[in-house]
Amino acid sequence: MAPPSTTTTPLLDQVKLPADLRKLERAQLRQLADELRAEMISAVSVTGGHLGAGLGVVELTVALHYVFNTPRDVVIWDVGHQAYPHKILTGRRDRIRTLRQGQGLSGFTKRAESEYDPFGAAHAATSISAALGFAVARDKRGDDSHVVAIIGDGSMSAGMAYEAMNNAAETTKRLIVILNDNDMSIAPPVGGMSSYLARLAATKTYRRIRKAAKNVASSLGETVHDVSKKAEEFARTLVTGGTFFEELGFHYLGPFDGHDLETIVPILQNAKEHTDRPVLIHVVTKKGKGYAPAENAADKYHGVTKFNVVTGEQSKGGAAPSYTKVFAQSLIREAEKDEKIVAITAAMPSGTGLDLFGQKFPDRTFDVGIAEQHAVTFAAGLAADGMKPFATIYSTFLQRGYDQVVHDVAIQRLPVRFAMDRAGLVGADGPTHAGSFDVGYMGALPGMVLMAAADGNELSRMVATAAQIDDCPSAFRYPRGDADGVLGADAHLPLEIGKGRIVREGTTVALLNFGARMGEALKAADKLAAMGLSTTVADARFAKPLDEDLIRRLAREHEVLLTIEEGAMGGFGAFVLHFLAKDGLLDRGLKIRTLTLPDVFQDQDKPELMYAQAGLDADAIAAAATLALGRGVNEARA
Repeated sequence: MAPPSTTTTPLLDQVKLPADLRKLERAQLRQLADELRAEMISAVSVTGGHLGAGLGVVELTVALHYVFNTPRDVVIWDVGHQAYPHKILTGRRDRIRTLRQGQGLSGFTKRAESEYDPFGAAHAATSISAALGFAVARDKRGDDSHVVAIIGDGSMSAGMAYEAMNNAAETTKRLIVILNDNDMSIAPPVGGMSSYLARLAATKTYRRIRKAAKNVASSLGETVHDVSKKAEEFARTLVTGGTFFEELGFHYLGPFDGHDLETIVPILQNAKEHTDRPVLIHVVTKKGKGYAPAENAADKYHGVTKFNVVTGEQSKGGAAPSYTKVFAQSLIREAEKDEKIVAITAAMPSGTGLDLFGQKFPDRTFDVGIAEQHAVTFAAGLAADGMKPFATIYSTFLQRGYDQVVHDVAIQRLPVRFAMDRAGLVGADGPTHAGSFDVGYMGALPGMVLMAAADGNELSRMVATAAQIDDCPSAFRYPRGDADGVLGADAHLPLEIGKGRIVREGTTVALLNFGARMGEALKAADKLAAMGLSTTVADARFAKPLDEDLIRRLAREHEVLLTIEEGAMGGFGAFVLHFLAKDGLLDRGLKIRTLTLPDVFQDQDKPELMYAQAGLDADAIAAAATLALGRGVNEARA
């Protein structure tokens, strides 16, 4: 960590809001940045969260709030991973140790949280589009405020960024885009644009930049007009490599050292004077900057658990393997048997377990960058020519490629296998990362085989099942966290398509579970048994095709049928209800309840508390059954 200034009076204590920051002398900004970095490290060591990205933008954050009159001037962060320093400087320091906790601060920017968060962000490459909307609204009002979008180099692999830039120059003349080039998104950036940016940063021009920029900064004693002109000439002639951005209609300035406040403050001030077309400022930063354990880590401490500030050692997870690791090991097993199996990730190799697959099969692993739309159609092309692609994408991120799932995969009945990680609630990452909707949006597609794993062994079998499906698309979902159960002798065996299983036999209540609530369903059955209510527990395994014979049996032989799923309304329970109505099974007086996630975007909290709030823990499941039978809820919770 960078050593704090020798000045004894802490500056951060004096900065409650950006207006206080703007009262400081420029020479004091270095000390403030050092204190801000130390405060962020201290806070995240307690809460866990995204550390490396925020450390990399400490100086940029200070400079932005120093130069721009926020919140009147609009600053929009892309993704939001790097917004912790921003939150500390914008009136939320007293709550920063509630980050990602229940009733606490969001881990991302959030409009409902602060007027300094004009636009919520958690998925990549949205900042320029949103900023352009703000700029046009400003232009229509006739305001003279500024709009700034910050976007990382990893996000520049997403096509949406270029759609926005292509539209910007002909839509507004006053927009500032800051390209934060840290050569390290969640995984190393891939593709031609990343290589292009790396070449720019490696030029002799860049190595001369600090000295030249300081010369510009030293001239600030002259008139604003002269300073602006010098900075303009300096930036326009310094680098010839910004041709790509120039062709999109932007003034290109950079690359600059994003940790050098003597450089970036005057550059930002100069950018404010541009009124003839949008400006792109290219800054080079270091993810994890100022904290040695982060700088030395392969992922720059992108996402961390609670850790020891002195050593950097993170708290350990559970002893059980994660669902993600079970998936990765199962896919490796299948790939060892079938050379046609390939795996695709959209900039999340470690998050999806494909880093393990890639170590074993580097030539069969493809990281396409933050480009889910491309990932899906790329997989479709592979499938169309006889390969067996596993498109391994978080449920929440697959939403970005849904048109491609429909048009390029499902309509053509191509056997793309979708491995949907982070299905259900995800705890501290909150609603932007929850996999709440995939059962509904994938199950709506004709010909789709859709599965959900009740435990690690079932996930392993679903990987084997998907590998065998070669005449239609398939998808299987599994949650974040440790996998329940252990792998059995049948873990390598494919499932019979569209067939569920009875886990426990009973007579009065039937619990039909789809997914990883199986453990809670079994606990609920125990509670009901203690009340004298004999309970069947069934694992649907498939939402599509449904096991109609199993559902008929449960409906005919039980007084109450509950469906249980970690998804939104319109998913598995709706599919079951549709079948029961069509088959006339609702005409017999069956009492049925569909337990789903509530019709709200749930804020972050511990997963077990979120599921309790959602009515999907053992107590809530048992209570729903007793209420359906006309008995009191308190009896079930006893």
